[in-house]
Amino acid sequence: MPSLNSYLPVALVLSMFATMSACAQERAYINPNHASQADVSPFSGAVLTDNTLYISGTLGLEDGQVPSDPAAEARNVMNGIKAQLEDAGMTMDDLTYVQIFCSDLSLYQVFNDVYRTFFTQEFPARAFIGAGSLLFDARFEIQAIAVKR
Repeated sequence: MPSLNSYLPVALVLSMFATMSACAQERAYINPNHASQADVSPFSGAVLTDNTLYISGTLGLEDGQVPSDPAAEARNVMNGIKAQLEDAGMTMDDLTYVQIFCSDLSLYQVFNDVYRTFFTQEFPARAFIGAGSLLFDARFEIQAIAVKR
């Protein structure tokens, strides 16, 4: 009867194959920015890996400006997240994790009032983080992860 130690090399090889196959995932870039273009930021709006979408930090600007109404900015940023999801063939209900960065924590309820209108099922896990100043003096920036249901 073979000892347990004689099976360890086989288990190690099987584990290596599983790891290698997990690393060979398909990727699609949603709203990519190309590093060769000097006038764009060096990141993609979202990256789809198999059935998981990683959404970059998204702002709620209108024509490059922060709306005067915080609720309008919150709606814009959520619409931006929704558009990224739709571009990847997903819906808001596919979101699993959301991080909201906010420059003014007194806007927590304003943001929540808008946020809750974007979901028809359970809410994703979430963090609401006081962040000091954001790019372009935005009040809200969101990054998120979604997994196709």
